[in-house]
Amino acid sequence: MVALRILLVNLPWAAVEVPSLALGVLRSCLRKRMPEAEVEVVHANLEFLDWAADNLGFSLDDYQYFARRTYISGCGEWVFSAALYNDPEWRLREFHDYFRDKMTEAEIASSVELHRLVPGFIRDLAERIVAAEPDYVGFTSAFQQNTAALATAGHLKRLAGGIRTVMGGANCNGVQGAVIHRNFPVLDFVVRGEGEIAFPRLIAAGATGDGLADIDGLCWRAADGRSIANPMGEAPLPPSELVAPDFSGYFERFAASKAADRITPRLIVEGSRGCWWGEKHHCLFCGLNGVSAEFRSKHPDVFYEEMVSLAARHRVLDVFVVDNILDLGYLTSLLPRLAGSGYDLRLEYAIKSNLTGPQVQVLADAGLDTVQVGIENLSDRVLSLMSKGATGCQNVRVLRDGETSGITMKWSYLCGFPGERDADYQPVVDQMPALHHLPPPSTVGEIVIERFSPYFDRSELGFTGLRPTRQYEMIYDLPASELADLAYLFGVSTLGISPSMMARLRAAVGAWREAYPTSHLTHHDLGNEVLLLNQRKHDEWDRMRLTTPMEIGAFRRLERPVTAKALAAHLAVGSSAVAALLRTWRGLGIVFTDGERFVHVVPRAMNQHLLKANVSERAGSAR
Repeated sequence: MVALRILLVNLPWAAVEVPSLALGVLRSCLRKRMPEAEVEVVHANLEFLDWAADNLGFSLDDYQYFARRTYISGCGEWVFSAALYNDPEWRLREFHDYFRDKMTEAEIASSVELHRLVPGFIRDLAERIVAAEPDYVGFTSAFQQNTAALATAGHLKRLAGGIRTVMGGANCNGVQGAVIHRNFPVLDFVVRGEGEIAFPRLIAAGATGDGLADIDGLCWRAADGRSIANPMGEAPLPPSELVAPDFSGYFERFAASKAADRITPRLIVEGSRGCWWGEKHHCLFCGLNGVSAEFRSKHPDVFYEEMVSLAARHRVLDVFVVDNILDLGYLTSLLPRLAGSGYDLRLEYAIKSNLTGPQVQVLADAGLDTVQVGIENLSDRVLSLMSKGATGCQNVRVLRDGETSGITMKWSYLCGFPGERDADYQPVVDQMPALHHLPPPSTVGEIVIERFSPYFDRSELGFTGLRPTRQYEMIYDLPASELADLAYLFGVSTLGISPSMMARLRAAVGAWREAYPTSHLTHHDLGNEVLLLNQRKHDEWDRMRLTTPMEIGAFRRLERPVTAKALAAHLAVGSSAVAALLRTWRGLGIVFTDGERFVHVVPRAMNQHLLKANVSERAGSAR
């Protein structure tokens, strides 16, 4: 009996420094349920990087530009639209019109050259896949992988029509998967939602197709060619079904790639799906969780064994955890165990910004050297408008505590929310010089409406007349009604702050970024006094001693956000004395305030100079 052969393909513009988690998980599921089947992953993103380097002098930096910086604009998807429509001139004029003021001449030229040549890469890739004689070819599609996947499926069908083609991933959630399937007959099937159950059941159905109508979320074709979209399942996958990925072959392929001498590969894992905050208070701008935000997490023992087993097998210690949000239970279970594991893991995780200083230290002790922290803004009122569940002072506190613990904090500053005002931003902008020693936001910009977000689903929240961003009509040859179902990103009229306020915000953040590498502010609590050491170029003081009981008590209490009234009650002193102290400390850049709360901004002294040097050195080596 000939074994069933399944190829799973990871196309550009997937990150090259990590394997595909989705395909690694599917490979594990298939090997578990069908041990006799041959299942391999094709790392076509690495193949493309090598091909582009050989044919265009393409560098890793060039690849990262398209993969990381062009998602909102859709430039990476447009590059592969030439292969999708087999036309090297596809929508070239529209591309120039759209990007004339958004890209440099060199970036435009590089994009156009890639657009002209990628049909050759896709053709060669399809020929190699056909030569492997697979029964099924599965494509994962997230971010900018749609056009490359569809183009490859089209070439496969032209070369070997009997190969069954399947697509799944984040770009296939809900109505998006249905519109892709009905408009692109080169796909036999589209799996919508979580694929661990549906994809093996699809493969098991085989040539007869028995039971296809019973697979939740599956899009398939009737005998007459009609596209049928099964209803999505109501219950998300339980934690027991979240399996460890199989990354066999990736690290060997990476070692042979053009990326190997520039960056270090990382493991990629998941401990949970969904968002425990989003279950109760969905952030209004967030569409990350697709059709279900229900939070599920692996047992800490299971996740621990998964991480250390993968690290030992592949001899890789850098780990990217894709969870939308940290399971707070892991703070007292998984993370302390990792800290004592003997593995010098370096983890990147996403956290909510309301963690306390001791909790941030738990992260650092467990090996988290980088976190994606959901800050988004520093104004209480704007954070409330977006249903963020945090305050400006809490957000500043977590930046301060991350600096103390030596964790690199990555975050974005978002604006453009219905109901926000310039007055919400000016007090924060005025105080940004006091934050120059803390990690600045990596990006600043207006929100784009995401499918599945409350802003998309509920027009009463302020956004009406939603329309797909212009990239989709530049990429696809589809009518407007179909583009509306395919799109994930939507544009609207600006409802937020004025252009002048946006300019002031960008300038203030720009100054923050410039100052951060050489700005330092720390404190030593010596018991009977607190010593502050300051190196921020805009300040006129370099050291300060807090010696009175009121000063020392106030500084310690301001470790956490507190109102002036509560601080006065805590210190048992008059409100006027506390107001005068806070006014002085705000002028010296020692405290941050928003709403009625105050918090001090001074990290504990923990070799911050060395930590910043290490961060700068790593950033330089990655460029």
